Amino acid sequence: MLSVGLNWIYIILTTFCIGSGIEYLVEKKLRYRMRGLDSILMAGLVAVTEYAEVFSLFYKVGAVANGILAAVCLGVLLLLRRQISRRLKDWWRETPVVKKVLLPVLFLLWAYFSSRGYMAYDSDLYHAQSIRWIEEYGVVPGLGNLHERFAYNSAAFAVNALYSMKWLLGRSLHTASGFFALLLSGTALELGRTWREKKLRLADYAMIGAVYYLATIWDEVTAPSSDYLIMCTLFFIVIKWLLCLERNGRARGEEVVPYALLCVAGVYALTLKLTAGLILLLVFKPAVSLLRDKRRGEILLYLGLGLLVCLPWMARTVVISGWLLYPFPALDLFSVDWKMPAGPIALDAAQIKTWGRALNNAALVDMPMREWFPGWFGALSGMEKLLILGDMACIPLFLGYAILSLLKKKKENLDILLVLATVISSYGFWQYSAPILRYGYAYVLLVDLLMAGVILQPLRRQQALYALVCLYGCYKLVMMGDYIRGNYLIDAYVWQQDYGSYELTTYELGGITFYRPAMGDRTGYACFPAAPTQPRIELRGDGLEDGFRPAGQ
Repeated sequence: MLSVGLNWIYIILTTFCIGSGIEYLVEKKLRYRMRGLDSILMAGLVAVTEYAEVFSLFYKVGAVANGILAAVCLGVLLLLRRQISRRLKDWWRETPVVKKVLLPVLFLLWAYFSSRGYMAYDSDLYHAQSIRWIEEYGVVPGLGNLHERFAYNSAAFAVNALYSMKWLLGRSLHTASGFFALLLSGTALELGRTWREKKLRLADYAMIGAVYYLATIWDEVTAPSSDYLIMCTLFFIVIKWLLCLERNGRARGEEVVPYALLCVAGVYALTLKLTAGLILLLVFKPAVSLLRDKRRGEILLYLGLGLLVCLPWMARTVVISGWLLYPFPALDLFSVDWKMPAGPIALDAAQIKTWGRALNNAALVDMPMREWFPGWFGALSGMEKLLILGDMACIPLFLGYAILSLLKKKKENLDILLVLATVISSYGFWQYSAPILRYGYAYVLLVDLLMAGVILQPLRRQQALYALVCLYGCYKLVMMGDYIRGNYLIDAYVWQQDYGSYELTTYELGGITFYRPAMGDRTGYACFPAAPTQPRIELRGDGLEDGFRPAGQ
């Protein structure tokens, strides 16, 4: 727990410094001031993640990467010390006392949750080894040939490697999931305004969804899974988007900058998990404004920022797999000797889909939805079934709301329709492709709650709904206390709970020892390099840094 807290202090300092530099440039060049320290921290997180990905293309992500990052942060701190000092004073003055008290409480709680808990199955299957490859070598050509899951090149692994501190501590911390949860918790504290206003706005419904999600993952965030980072990021984008709509509704003019920057964050979400790409439907709003006003310079700027975010991720994917997007072999653009064969890629994609549909047989990937859905739905818990039924009911309600808005020419509803269309489209893609709940919790919750918000917002009296939310909060507080009481004896108050340990066997490849499980398919972190099976591959050179290619090439 102590190691988690100290690691987060370092993450906060570095992301705040980098985010403050970004804020300064945005204010100077675009005449817009970013609102909230959480927005500055998120901007910093996006930037340091891209830095880690770029750095990994040339060298391992460890002491040198952190040394350069620290030097840049120190430079920003010295150059912008007056602006940073003024911003912190403004934040302290404007922040309610209750929020000042709750933030350190949340810090301690999430540090406790991140220090111990359930390690996701995939973390010991391939997340841990993916992070260690970045720590030890950066990026290695053809790494996906060693294990196809290494080709699932999430930016989450890069940010975990940057802040793992293996080079300093001799052990690899994995605190990014908890930090993203902490950041989203701080954003959701905006719900406190409902105490004063006695009214729930649409952004509040999204925050309620975020709180519900956070209350389901507190025993899992010790794992460096990309699922937690992407869900927290999606909630953050939608909440901030709705808050911007709310502010612009009260103002005379509308500023396009925050929406464009949130779309850049949407590109970042895509690099965390490719299936989040439909969040970019939100780009229609800033794009229409920029094109209408012929602001060509800004259009090029935002396109450039989007490319800056996604190009390092794409480059890593090409180096790891030989393909531009994995697992989509239809985009065959590169001819390199380390390219993964198309057949295994298609099989891997089929396995992910059928596993998500509770079929567990890749041969059934083309089974119609009407056949696999009943079995999948039947395996859900009672609450999960209610959420899915609510999502399905929301689709015709959304269509009715959209038709009514168009018939009555309510242009003020177009912004909300865009947000609803984005989350419903994201939900539909998730439901049809690989509907494991942890892959799509944000979509499932946002569809239900935002549609509920659209229906209930016009009501003047919301006391019953407000009381229901408070009761649920009290229930979750009791459950949280019970969880803490049940886990306080776990010895994780200094060091974070480590990855799992497994019985492994060895084999030789090119004179280098590799590890594989004696049974099962998980390998953990400690033994390196490791993969679930012994693949038919060969080294491209004399060492691991030269990478791998299919045997016989």
